[in-house]
Amino acid sequence: MLTLATRDTFHTLLDARTFAEPNDAPAIIFVATEAEPVVVTRRELATAVAQHAAAFHSLGLQPGDLVLIAHTQNLESIYAFWGALWLGAIPTLFPSLTEKLDADVYRRNMAQLIALSQVKAVLTSDDFAATLRDVASCPVYGTSDLPLDAPSPSFTSPDPDAIAFLQHSSGTTGLQKGVALAHTAVLNQLAAYSEAIALQADDVVVSWLPLYHDMGLIAGFLLPLVQGVPLVLLSPFDWVQHPALLLQAIDRYRGTLCWLPNFAYNHCARRIRRRDKEAVSLASMRLFINCSEPVRHSSHQLFLDAFAAQGVTPDMLGVSYAMAENTFAVTQTPPGQSANLDWIDGRILAEQKLAEPVEPTHADAVPMVSCGRPIWGTAVAIVNEDGESLPPRQVGEIVVQSDCMLTGYYKRDDLRPFRNGWYHTGDRGYLADGELYVIGRSKDLIINAGKNVYPQDIEAVVNEVSGVYPGRAVVFGVPDEREGTELIAVVAEVETSDLEAQNQIRLAIRQAVGAETAVSASFVTLVPRHWLLKTSSGKIARAENRRKWLAERNTH
Repeated sequence: MLTLATRDTFHTLLDARTFAEPNDAPAIIFVATEAEPVVVTRRELATAVAQHAAAFHSLGLQPGDLVLIAHTQNLESIYAFWGALWLGAIPTLFPSLTEKLDADVYRRNMAQLIALSQVKAVLTSDDFAATLRDVASCPVYGTSDLPLDAPSPSFTSPDPDAIAFLQHSSGTTGLQKGVALAHTAVLNQLAAYSEAIALQADDVVVSWLPLYHDMGLIAGFLLPLVQGVPLVLLSPFDWVQHPALLLQAIDRYRGTLCWLPNFAYNHCARRIRRRDKEAVSLASMRLFINCSEPVRHSSHQLFLDAFAAQGVTPDMLGVSYAMAENTFAVTQTPPGQSANLDWIDGRILAEQKLAEPVEPTHADAVPMVSCGRPIWGTAVAIVNEDGESLPPRQVGEIVVQSDCMLTGYYKRDDLRPFRNGWYHTGDRGYLADGELYVIGRSKDLIINAGKNVYPQDIEAVVNEVSGVYPGRAVVFGVPDEREGTELIAVVAEVETSDLEAQNQIRLAIRQAVGAETAVSASFVTLVPRHWLLKTSSGKIARAENRRKWLAERNTH
């Protein structure tokens, strides 16, 4: 396996054990609703990848060409990604158009991405090809357009320092920020992170995460294939509708590792019915890793309470702070023990930007969940606005330095990601006893009556209100000249259109926010399903939704 000790024996991602040892062992088990799982052996995967690489070559694609892959997550997108890598091209995975994305914004951003990044070809499904041909300035190939019977040429192994692939960083303009990662950086990350989670040859990774997001691409896709451990893969669309699929897959295939964003713990706990979990065992799991910042203690407790009978224990709940620019993980809590809790004074945090420890029984006590210590080869510091290091427990911007960092933003020389050798994340947090605690994004900070309010804290409260779709709420600040401060607005998607029921939900949101935070919500707007806009990586687009909310408010 790829470890820190064997790192020198791996030169590029093409040295992945899954391809180096083609046999009949399962490489990928693709699980879908209302269909039998598809088991792809190492040998079958290697064959499909070679066929795709030959097809791309016959279509005129060359090493170094940027290839955009826009599929609804399936095996075809996996073959295309690795086929492009095999050719020496630069693949980047991107979501196809779904009902959760604004169609006009999607097409406009896709056209902009293709032009700015000089994409050489788009690979997609047959039914989506026509849509993309309308906006693409390069060839668009559907599945049936690929000559999979093309003769296979001899391929040259890429330069380890060459760009392997792009991840598109989150954000409302994230389509323009392709995070370029070299083979060397990715292998450094996989070696260090495998050590951090004590990866074993008999591990089984189970994932529903989208492959266009760093958590899904690196932890839930590249890591198992490079390391030669089985990957049980679900569609994110299937999981959202039927979250019990994840538990059933873990039970059936004896899963041991699973990465989840914070909202997924709530979604599983609230949406999986008792009858769907009674016959399921999760005792095979080593780690559920919460990779969403900031991590919520209440979400972990909810998950533990819901699935203790299925074998979930506190020591299974790990945490990692991660980002595309660092390939993936920056920190990781030790496997085999629960993440540390740091109880701090929430009022002092808001007023003084200081994480003052208090007893859990303190009136203003707030639990912060540790994201662990930096993985090998990575350093973390907290700095102020001038870039000066801050002492422990002082809140500031998180900066990172590592050997698995991005080469740069693809075709964006105007963006300078490093200052004095450090990557400035835009996230805010603090260090205590060498462990990192993440609070929120600097750009999302709301200043309400002199208090520093992080919208993620309020969103976590709103998402637990009955009637609100889990993970479908957004909070932002609205300047108020009369009050001389920012007022707090909440927009939440709800299940009901009944006016009386909506009034009750609004009241519940206001009461919950008032009871659990030091602020009150000035505006509470309830909207139907799919109103909220998402970023390219599937996150709620705070700035875009703020603009949409203001535009609609000004027209009424």
